[in-house]
Amino acid sequence: MYDIITFGSAARDINLKSKAFKITKDEKDFVTGEGICLSLGSKIDIDDIKYTSGGGGTNTAATFAKQGFKTAFCGAIGADEAGLHIVKELRAFRIDVRLLQKRKEKATNQSVIISSTGEDRTILAYRGASELLDKNTIPWNKLKTKWIYLAPLSGLLCDTFEDIVNFAYENKIKIAVNPSKQQLSLPEAQLKRIFDKIDILFLNQEEASFLTKISFYNESEIFKKIDEMCHGIAVMTKGGEGVTASDGKYLYSAMPNPDRKIVDTTGAGDSFASGFLSDFIRYNGDIEKSIQLGLANSEANLAQVGAKAGLLEKDSKFVGVPVRKEECGKNNLCIQK
Repeated sequence: MYDIITFGSAARDINLKSKAFKITKDEKDFVTGEGICLSLGSKIDIDDIKYTSGGGGTNTAATFAKQGFKTAFCGAIGADEAGLHIVKELRAFRIDVRLLQKRKEKATNQSVIISSTGEDRTILAYRGASELLDKNTIPWNKLKTKWIYLAPLSGLLCDTFEDIVNFAYENKIKIAVNPSKQQLSLPEAQLKRIFDKIDILFLNQEEASFLTKISFYNESEIFKKIDEMCHGIAVMTKGGEGVTASDGKYLYSAMPNPDRKIVDTTGAGDSFASGFLSDFIRYNGDIEKSIQLGLANSEANLAQVGAKAGLLEKDSKFVGVPVRKEECGKNNLCIQK
């Protein structure tokens, strides 16, 4: 019996940093209003290169294992060198790899992470073998666990979203979900059917706004809508603005440490969600403790390059941030206690 099984992607990351990557502002050509530009036909010198691993499924598994939980990862890699590296790393974290599949049809997921001198980065993602896992290849009879964590799913695995949730619900397995935009694009009736059966829903601001069709500046209305769809805990991360969580009765919010060091933001969302869930399990649903470990784990990860770097061990000492608790009225308008 596992404490937790994670589902999601496994990827090899190549981190490139160079002052030659120039940032340009052009709201017409770039969705974010800014882009990274290179001289066409030139050879560009790279100041630093690091090989790490990523993918929401393995990133979160790393935290759970370091926090002392018996952890397995269920996903797919290619039959290649990158896949072998991921298996070796998972074993080093003491993550069970018996649910991991090697597929010959596609190469292991790969990401090239490009950054200049600041903390922002651009990711070039190849979505390979991870997308091949489907309901016909998941070893359902081996999913003996207390919790399931679903990192963002895509490809055939996205089509299995409801099947995994139903399996967990029918087998009395607790489930936490951090859905991809592809998952959030499912029909609202289907999403409500799925969300009714999950225990924790993790979203960032943009995802919460996309799901509810409400501006992320209108936080109380977002949570009112999400609470109608999801009977479990809803958690919304807001980058430098911290996090807000709802249990349907109270809103809990906290800001990150203002003096935290930010070197690489890759994996910050995974390190928060897995830190949050670790103390949620350990302390029987204590949301305040969960937020504090989530932010501390994310802060430790942000200070190093790589989505699995710096993650906190079980019983690591850290300074907890204040958590504000507000009671929600009948219209989900919050009144400070």
